[in-house]
Amino acid sequence: MTECVTPTDVTLTADPARVLARLFVPGHELSHDGRSRASGVLSRILALPDDEVGATLKQVDDRYAARHRDLPGVLMAHYQQIAHRIPDAADLSDERRSLVGAWFTHEFAVEAAALFNPSAVVHPDQSGLPPGSCRFILSLRAVGEGHLSSVEFRTGVLGPAGELRIDDPGPHIEAGHTSGTSYDRAVFAARLVGTDIDRESAAFVIARLHPRFRRDELDAVLGSLADERLTRPTAARTAELAWRIAECSYEVEFPAATTLPERVLWPRSPSESRGIEDARFVRIEDEGVYRATYTAFDGVSITPQLIETHDFRHFRMSQLAGAAAQNKGMALFPRRIDGKYFALSRWDRENNSIATSPDGAWWGDARVLQTPTRPWELLQIGNCGSPVETEAGWVVLTHGVGPMREYSIGALLLDRNDPSRVIGALREPLLVPDEDTRDGYVPNVVYSCGALRHGDQLLLPYGASDASVRFALVALPLLLERLAADGPPATTRANNSA
Repeated sequence: MTECVTPTDVTLTADPARVLARLFVPGHELSHDGRSRASGVLSRILALPDDEVGATLKQVDDRYAARHRDLPGVLMAHYQQIAHRIPDAADLSDERRSLVGAWFTHEFAVEAAALFNPSAVVHPDQSGLPPGSCRFILSLRAVGEGHLSSVEFRTGVLGPAGELRIDDPGPHIEAGHTSGTSYDRAVFAARLVGTDIDRESAAFVIARLHPRFRRDELDAVLGSLADERLTRPTAARTAELAWRIAECSYEVEFPAATTLPERVLWPRSPSESRGIEDARFVRIEDEGVYRATYTAFDGVSITPQLIETHDFRHFRMSQLAGAAAQNKGMALFPRRIDGKYFALSRWDRENNSIATSPDGAWWGDARVLQTPTRPWELLQIGNCGSPVETEAGWVVLTHGVGPMREYSIGALLLDRNDPSRVIGALREPLLVPDEDTRDGYVPNVVYSCGALRHGDQLLLPYGASDASVRFALVALPLLLERLAADGPPATTRANNSA
C-alpha cells in the first residue's frame, strides 16, 4: 500500500450455500437397451406408488424449500420442460409432476469456487441515508462448478469518514426470466460478416432487415433465404450462424419481490456458454442508464459484450462490434465527450488503448495510450474499470502483470477534454498483493473492475487472488499529486494509430 491507500477491514468471501435451482437432465448417452437415460428415469418415477410419491416430495420440501424463494414453482417449471417425454402427462397428479421436476433439478453453488473482480457504482436509490453517505451497488464475478462464471450483486453504504458497510445479501438467489430483444442491424451485420461465411448470402439477409429488428423479422428473412437454397448452397450455414448471433442478445427480468443481492446474471447465450466474466459497470451520466462491458466465454473464444439497465431489475445483454471491441477488458467512459462515446480497450491483449464510437455499439480502431515498460507491468497491462472524472482529468486505474504472473494495480491520468492524451502514469504500483492477499484460487493477484468516487476519495473494491473481495480507500488529492509528479510515460504513443 502507498500513502494514497487506506485498507479497510471489510472482506467478502465465497458462500457455497448460495445456490440456484437449475434444470438437470441426465447424461444424453443411451442406456444398455438403447433408450435415453432420461426416458428410463421417467419410467421409474412414473412407476412409484402414490404413497412413496407423497413421502418423497415431503422429504424434498423439508430439505430444500428454505434454500429457495419458490421451490414448488421451480419444480413445476422444470417438469413442464420435460413433460413432452411423458405419455399421458395430463393424467398425472400435481404431486407426481412436482416430484418429476425434483428429479430433473439440481442445485448449483454459483460462488462455491471463487468470488472476486468487483466493480462499484452509485445506487439509484439514495433515500434515507445520513448526510455525506453514499449507497452503492457492487457487481461480482462468481465462479462455481466447472469454472462457470456468473455475475452477482451486493449493496452497501460508504459513510463520510470512510465507514463501510456491506448489506446482508439474504438466503436466496435466482436467475430471472429471459425474453427476446431487438437487434441493431449494423452490429448484427458486422458479427455475421466477420464469420467464415458466404458474403453473398450474408448480404441477402442484411439487406432485408430494418435498422432495428426483432427475432420474428429475422426468421422471416432466413425463411426467404432458405427458399433460394437451390442457388445458395450455403443458405443453411448462413442461417445457423445468424441464429447463433441473434441468440447472443436477450433480456432478463427479475420479479419485483427479489432484492438486488438475490439476482444473478446467469450465462444463457451461445457466446456465454462457459461464463459471464468481469463486468465493468458504470453509470452513463448524460443518459441516466447503467452499462457494463463483460467478457463472454464459450469455452474457446472470448468476446466483449454489453449489459444495459436502468433499475438493476431489468437487464439487456447485447453484442458489440468493431476493431476495438475485441479481447478482454473494455471499459466505458461515464459520459460522452464532444458527442462521442469513449472506451478503454485492450484489443491486442497487451496495451492500454482508447477508442470512440458514434452509438456505443460500433467501436472503430483503437489508439494506444500506454505500453508495458516497467518491471511490475512488463508482461501486459490493462484497465481496472471505467475512468473516474476529476477536475484534473480522467483517473484510470490500471493493472500490470510482472514476474511470477503477479498482478498489481496502478493508475493513469488522462486529459479531461482529450482523453487520448496521457498526463501522468504512476511509476510504482498503487496496490500489490501482500502476505494477507497473495494466496487463493489464482495466487498473487489484486484486480478490480471499477472504483467509485465519493467526494475526495475512491472506494476501491478489488479481488484478492480470486479468493476474496477486499476494499481500500484511495485519497484522490494525494493520488493526483503523485500522477502529476510522475508525469506521462516516456513511451506514450497516444497520437499514433494502433
